Amino acid sequence: MSALIEQVAAHWEFVSPLLRKPRSEEDYDRLVAALDELLELVGEEEAHPLMSLVDIIGEWVEAWDHQHRPMPKATGVEALRYLMREHGLSQSDLPGIGAQSVVSEILSGKRQLNLRQIRWLAERFGVSVETFI
Repeated sequence: MSALIEQVAAHWEFVSPLLRKPRSEEDYDRLVAALDELLELVGEEEAHPLMSLVDIIGEWVEAWDHQHRPMPKATGVEALRYLMREHGLSQSDLPGIGAQSVVSEILSGKRQLNLRQIRWLAERFGVSVETFI
């Protein structure tokens, strides 16, 4: 047996709870708590020896989230409302869409965003055009 495997075998009972994909909410919660602790320890140091463990656990947590907690799809108008709130914008702050009345009609669902407006919004907010489609 190699020295590395001997070391792993000697410490396995202590590290094995962190090196198992989540199979239940309890497993998931344990991994999230461990990830939080690891991130505090590692900080911004990309070369930290535990960064590979952060990557592994982070991927497992992300996969669990995608499978068990999918994000609901937002409409383009919902995305626009959110971005306006986040940036503290009023309807008149979006001249690339049109006059304030046009923005109002879009936000109320009376009018659809057109391709020109979608492109302008994507550039304005630095997001993909798919955000508004």
